[in-house]
Amino acid sequence: MASNDQDNSKSHSSNQQNQVVVVVVPFPAQGHLNQLLHLSRLILSHNIPVHYVGTSTHNRQATVRVQGWDPNSISNIHFLNFKVPPFVSPPPTPNSETKFPSHLVPSFEASAHLRQPVAELMQSLSSVFTRVVVIHDSLMESVVQDATNIANVENYSFVSVCAFTWFFSLWEKVGKIPIESSHIIDVPSLEGCLVTQFSDFITAQYEFYEFSDGTIYNTSRAIESPYLELIEKLTCSKKHWAIGPFNPLIIEKKDSKGRHSCIEWLDKQDPKSVIYVSFGTTTTFTEEEIEQIAVGLEQSKKKFIWVLRDADKGDNFDENGLKRHVLPKGFDERVKGMGLVVRDWAPQLDILSHPSTGGFMSHCGWNSTLESISMGVPIAAWPMHSDQPRNSVLITQVLKVGLVVKDWAKRDEVVDALDIENAVRMLMETKEGDEMRERAMNLKNAIHISMEEGGVSHMEMDSFIAHITR
Repeated sequence: MASNDQDNSKSHSSNQQNQVVVVVVPFPAQGHLNQLLHLSRLILSHNIPVHYVGTSTHNRQATVRVQGWDPNSISNIHFLNFKVPPFVSPPPTPNSETKFPSHLVPSFEASAHLRQPVAELMQSLSSVFTRVVVIHDSLMESVVQDATNIANVENYSFVSVCAFTWFFSLWEKVGKIPIESSHIIDVPSLEGCLVTQFSDFITAQYEFYEFSDGTIYNTSRAIESPYLELIEKLTCSKKHWAIGPFNPLIIEKKDSKGRHSCIEWLDKQDPKSVIYVSFGTTTTFTEEEIEQIAVGLEQSKKKFIWVLRDADKGDNFDENGLKRHVLPKGFDERVKGMGLVVRDWAPQLDILSHPSTGGFMSHCGWNSTLESISMGVPIAAWPMHSDQPRNSVLITQVLKVGLVVKDWAKRDEVVDALDIENAVRMLMETKEGDEMRERAMNLKNAIHISMEEGGVSHMEMDSFIAHITR
């Protein structure tokens, strides 16, 4: 790979930008892989070569799930498959004490072994390019720590969560020093959000955070400017770029053979009549929870698309131990025409951008949240773990583009079908739901303007590109 780039760099030496190469180091979980793959494509559009670094399993996972744009548009990204020691990849455990996907921790810990191949890659690129720019997930700080020892390597942290959630975690880290701001509100504690093993993993990354030359966010000042400003107050010495959303805003239409069957079904529904129900790639439900969701959706009498699949494994191409979830007897027949259950990978951006979609029942992962807001779709918030409980506060209390399905304080209780039915009805058929939809559309418009020439996210992206190619 490096020798190939050597030739490129000679042939382009007259072009200032090709004296810069970007190395992207994602964290091996879908919501992280996806965001940095979207970003890689944006950087590539500025004629800067991009290396996307990971294990062959996770690089394959990222590329087979590309959505919203033509997969051929990333054919110029150099995917570097590095080996890590074998890790166990157990199936998810629905009955565990928290919803945190502990079964993925071995794959996260194995990723720490990318340090040596990444160091060698930086070293070899640094002898060919004028500047090597490393953009790494903030959970991969330890992997890129050797960047500080190579003269022409710069190192930027990518924060995969929203500015709101990131601000509160930074603020707690510095002991909640007094800050005058009307934007500081009560947020849920981290209790129940993570498992100890993963908290320790995060703490081990934090000690290298100070070595980064700046921070990149997948958000827009059009929706989160107060929290970005608070972060800038807390971390005076760092540069910050809010260049999101990374996901495309105009989704490329596929011809009929490339379309998922659920999109054809959506084509036949009325505008804003369908609620999309999906809890991301790391949520596992018990049989009882699945039954309550099924009954709640059926009783709501609202059109729905429900993605019902197992949580990801550390290695998604190893299918041992995955199971097919059983729905209540006769459910499929009873909801025929009213609802659709998708049991495989669903094209989320296609669904959210479809005119028939009017709501999204979601786990509130930042990826899904930003995709939903950028498509103007309000959210029925049902957080599960990690940053999701705090994201749900941003959605429901700050931006006011959603309602709570399940209060985080009651996370240990099973949500009953009636609560699910009520949440769906409120979002899809009440005046309050319409107001949330209207606010979501306003945010969508603000985001679209921010991404156009002269818009705030567009200017931040230009500023970042100018900074790394200076």
